[in-house]
Amino acid sequence: MLRVNIICVGKLKEKFYADAAGEYLKRLGAYCKAEITELPEEKRPKEPSETETYAAVSREGDALLERIPKGALTVAMCVEGREMPSEYMAELIEKASEKSGKLCFIIGGSDGLDERVKKAADIRLSMSKMTFPHHLARVMLIEQLYRGFKIMEGGKYHK
Repeated sequence: MLRVNIICVGKLKEKFYADAAGEYLKRLGAYCKAEITELPEEKRPKEPSETETYAAVSREGDALLERIPKGALTVAMCVEGREMPSEYMAELIEKASEKSGKLCFIIGGSDGLDERVKKAADIRLSMSKMTFPHHLARVMLIEQLYRGFKIMEGGKYHK
C-alpha cells in the first residue's frame, strides 16, 4: 500500500480546515496510508525584516528536510511550481507506487519554502496562480490526492 506523507509548517487551528482535512484523510484510508506531520512555524518578530524572515524560513527548511522519507517521490508545493490538472495527481500516485511506494508532499509556512527544500524535491507543483492560505492548500492537496485515487479507479467522484 502506498505511503503518503504530507509534511507541513504550521498547525491547522481553524476547526473548519481541520474538519475538511480530517474528512479527506478518512476517505484516503481506503487507498493508502496517509500521514500528516505538522512542524511548528518559526517565531518571527511582529514586523520581521527580510533577513529575519529568511532566517526563519531557513530553519523551517532544516526541519522539513530532516523529515522527508528516504526514497520517496517528493513534491514541493510552491507558487513557482507547475500547474497540473487533477489527472496528474493520479500519475504521481502511480509513479510513486512503482518507484518506492512512498510519496511525500511538502507545504511551507506563510512565508513559503526554503530554496533548499525546493531543490531537494523531485517535482515542484502549484495549485494555482492565485494565492491561497497555506492551511487551505493542505485541505486542497488532500482532496486532490483523494480525487487522484478516484481517477485511477475510474470512480464517479472525479466528474
